[in-house]
Amino acid sequence: MLKFLDLKLEMFGIDISDSAVKVLKLKKKRNFFEVDFINEVEIEPGIVVSGVIKNEDELVKAIKKSINPQAGKKLKTKYAVVALPEEKSFLEVIQMPIMKEEELQSAVLFQAENYIPMPLDQVYLDFQIIGTDVGEVSHLDILVVAMPKVTVDSYLSCFKKAGIVPVVLEVESQAIVRSLVKDETSSVPLILVNYGKKNSNIIIFSGQSIRFTSSVPVSSSQIAEAIAKEFSVSLEEAEKMKINYSLLKKDESDESRKIYTAIYPALNELVMQIKKYLIFYKDHVSHDHSLTPPTGQEKIILTGGGSNLKGLAEFISKEISIETQVGDVFLNISFKNKKSILIKEEKLASFCTAIGLGIRGVSKKE
Repeated sequence: MLKFLDLKLEMFGIDISDSAVKVLKLKKKRNFFEVDFINEVEIEPGIVVSGVIKNEDELVKAIKKSINPQAGKKLKTKYAVVALPEEKSFLEVIQMPIMKEEELQSAVLFQAENYIPMPLDQVYLDFQIIGTDVGEVSHLDILVVAMPKVTVDSYLSCFKKAGIVPVVLEVESQAIVRSLVKDETSSVPLILVNYGKKNSNIIIFSGQSIRFTSSVPVSSSQIAEAIAKEFSVSLEEAEKMKINYSLLKKDESDESRKIYTAIYPALNELVMQIKKYLIFYKDHVSHDHSLTPPTGQEKIILTGGGSNLKGLAEFISKEISIETQVGDVFLNISFKNKKSILIKEEKLASFCTAIGLGIRGVSKKE
């Protein structure tokens, strides 16, 4: 089998959401990184809906525009690490008896039929053994990821038309983990919340692997919409009000109190979704080979454009009684020259997935 990464191809990351195409390429020099290329192109509503491509031609135009900007530095490679939509993925951790590696392939496929809600001939499926620092174990934990062929093929068609060659395809949550989790290992369960413009992803990570993911219908755009409705202003004006607002100062003025009252239902729904999936995880964690058994030491890490709402981490921490912080998207890479980052501070969190893909693009891991 041809090992593309052995060819030392230069690769960039490309993240497609319902609202934008984000492209990022990292360059590594010894132990330091620099951003070699970055661009973001917004896409019109309806072109991609909940991860489903509704208009391939328009998406191809946006992709071409993202990799061939009219001004600025040009992208000099066609090879890419691609994120596939979380909304359409099926991810499950299953337990298998300890067996030889050559036996595992067919055994996992047989077992996966019980967890994947589609016929296996209609999905692309991959799996990996979850590592553990626990000594002797009674079974193997296997992370199984599947994606409908119709979804993957539609993205591949767009990339081909845009002149891009995908070398690595992975689910969005895998790129987010690569950005936010130090060395992709945690001794306590982490709840990663990607608070996006159109939807949010909740990822539970423990030990050395993702344990659970879900795409939930809460988004940061609901905050701006609530403000626009309350104050009878445009969405653009509401966005400006949101940027200047802080949850830590909700009692300082009449305007702050009105904003808080307007946005609380959306914030409360986000909190309820986090609580729901945390409870689900705890109820299904008895087999987990984590480094440290989960005993209430969880931590919530926020990312995505919506995580920039001032005071959001403190609000969630108070509501759920779990330590909450905004994630550092550059936790696993360092820069010799900060000026090479080329991303505005307020945009960093929204590039979390693209950064994770960019890291994969310079990784030696196959």
